[in-house]
Amino acid sequence: MTANSLRDTLDSRSWRRHREAVARLESSYAAIPAGAPVRLAKRTSNLFRPRGAEGVVGLDVSGLDDVIAVDPVARTADVQGMCTYERLVEVTLPYGLIPYVVPQLRTITLGGAVTGLGIESTSFRNGLPHESVLEMDVLTGSGRIVTCRPGDELFDAFPNSYGSLGYATRLRISLESVPAYVALRHVRFDDAARLVEAIARITADGTHDGVPVDGLDGVAFAPGEYYLTLATWSASPATCDGIAQAPSDYTGQQIFYRSIQQRTDDVLTMEDYLWRWDTDWFWCSGAFGVQHPLVRRVWPRRWRRSDVYHRLIGLDERFGIVRRLDRRAGRPLREKVIQDIEVPVEQLPAFLDWFDAEVGMRPVWLCPLVSRGTATGAQWPIYPLEPGRVYVNAGFWGTVHVGPEAPEGPTNRAIEERVHALGGHKSLYSEAFYDRDTFESLYHVSHLDAVRATHDPDGRLTSLYDKAVKKK
Repeated sequence: MTANSLRDTLDSRSWRRHREAVARLESSYAAIPAGAPVRLAKRTSNLFRPRGAEGVVGLDVSGLDDVIAVDPVARTADVQGMCTYERLVEVTLPYGLIPYVVPQLRTITLGGAVTGLGIESTSFRNGLPHESVLEMDVLTGSGRIVTCRPGDELFDAFPNSYGSLGYATRLRISLESVPAYVALRHVRFDDAARLVEAIARITADGTHDGVPVDGLDGVAFAPGEYYLTLATWSASPATCDGIAQAPSDYTGQQIFYRSIQQRTDDVLTMEDYLWRWDTDWFWCSGAFGVQHPLVRRVWPRRWRRSDVYHRLIGLDERFGIVRRLDRRAGRPLREKVIQDIEVPVEQLPAFLDWFDAEVGMRPVWLCPLVSRGTATGAQWPIYPLEPGRVYVNAGFWGTVHVGPEAPEGPTNRAIEERVHALGGHKSLYSEAFYDRDTFESLYHVSHLDAVRATHDPDGRLTSLYDKAVKKK
């Protein structure tokens, strides 16, 4: 049996298993009482907002978590909606292929990144994950599986809908050819205006000092200390200056984000580059002591990953451990400030200045992106970034001590107002505090509701506002 015929046989089995999983999903929908709300029977999540108990019975998504088939010639993959990027990359990378955008955390699912938006260092040239989707099957609120493609009303409204239009069961995506290694340059800027100039220049021509840039992100460590990490795909373990070196390993004692300040050049394997932020959940593992050398030596390597830290956060929320410790120490009540926002690149200095003065949380992740727009070049209706315009995602994740008003989210509300004033947008994976009118204006909910009327006429799925906005 040839390699191609073996792959065809395996693909045939995968397609059969996929059809069986979809049939279970449809049966679970049919078992939900008429008029009852519909939700996923899914215990894990990368969201940072409560998942309401909307019903006792949920949709059975078992068996919808794998890659169905890869076409290495066409450079496409058919992938189930609950498949994590960790599994997706595990299957595609042996072909020398990866998705156009691989979000930073291993357990983000492809369906989740498309309906909830995702971003990474290739977003300055490849846009957002949904912009490399060729076709998608969606279980809608009416219980029908609808196949849609770019330009279709359902397809174009799906990004940023967070399950309010349905759930993707299969996605056909384009893949990018990559070599085995990535050469990194960490470039420091002392002035935010110079940082912005560099971002604009790199996104325009895809190079820096004559060297191609394939991945671009950065970190603002403090006022006047900004870094851009420039990634260049490489066939050999060598820096951009051609100096060979053994690839670094940041899954052990060394910590990636600290290396940005400590060295100017680095080399990683492609796999380690894709998951460079996952091992320490960017820098958030420090909250669990995992960055302390003594703790790190005894903390199992298999536990150094974002989903483990996320579960620990869940335990704290359940038992109120940090809240009790703060109360004993006489510290003010904490407000969670876990957000990703996008502002036009020229507004980044103004946002960082305001953020430093009013919030003071550092580091801040910086990730430039340029949306490709819809099939017609228009903006995506539910997350209206201007196609072709350079935005910068700023990510900041932690808590601030604000006192008894913390449950009302004063810091988060101030961030929302500032981002809006600067012509930006806020991701909805975490808590939001907008009033209904403002939210519906920012996210074009009237358009979303028109699509929902077609595909969920009985309102079985929870609305985007009810999913995303914190209730008093």
